Amino acid sequence: MEFVLQGRVALVTGASKGIGLACAKAFARAGATVVGVARDAARLEAARAALVAEGLSMTTIAADLVDPARAEAAVARVEAEVGPIAVLLNSAGAAKRFAPEELGAAAFRQGMDAKYFSTMHVLEPAVRAMAARGRGAVVNVIGQGGRVASPMHIPGGAANSALMLATVGYARAYAARGVRVNGINPGLTRTDRVEEGLAVTARASGRSRDQVLADELARIPMGRMAEPEEVAAVALFLASDAASYVSGAIVPMDGCSGSVI
Repeated sequence: MEFVLQGRVALVTGASKGIGLACAKAFARAGATVVGVARDAARLEAARAALVAEGLSMTTIAADLVDPARAEAAVARVEAEVGPIAVLLNSAGAAKRFAPEELGAAAFRQGMDAKYFSTMHVLEPAVRAMAARGRGAVVNVIGQGGRVASPMHIPGGAANSALMLATVGYARAYAARGVRVNGINPGLTRTDRVEEGLAVTARASGRSRDQVLADELARIPMGRMAEPEEVAAVALFLASDAASYVSGAIVPMDGCSGSVI
């Protein structure tokens, strides 16, 4: 089955690297007009150049989505200058990892700002615009840490849990108005965040980075971490008409390490 987004405007947040960049490429290959948003303008330009090198294109908007006004302005700009948003892929923001003894109010605020609010600030105006037109698809890249607790990821895990609830809630709220909202929960994935998490766990446990990585991989029945492109493939399915009767789903992508219902 071919997943096609021909002629549709796809807004991808967190498009400068990792899963967001992989999704931007996958959507562009599927025919979408891709608009990538990220906080770091230089890194976003490098991502745009990477797409051009592959014969693809991406319009870019640099914005800190933790700021609700900037997030709303980014959505409005896409609607006015590029076209009606048909697909929203949220992959912006990454909650930092903290050892339990490092936790405090600032850590929890960072987790919610970086992950939950950076998603919701874009999702809210985009979904309303989609609902007014009677059609749209949202895919939130969340994280399996919202289902499986880790002492090194408590603020981020809590933000992920909240985002899962919001994802399913919005799916139910807007289903009758033609908007589908789904989520993906990646586990260990080959991105920049892997090294950050390994470093925190190594520091807290007194083990080396390589020992921590070996332990993490040993807990994954498939024996390896995911590639960003694998997550992007599922995101493309959920964004396309092939998933026309799928909404309110949270898809785990953790190599079966969680094994949760």
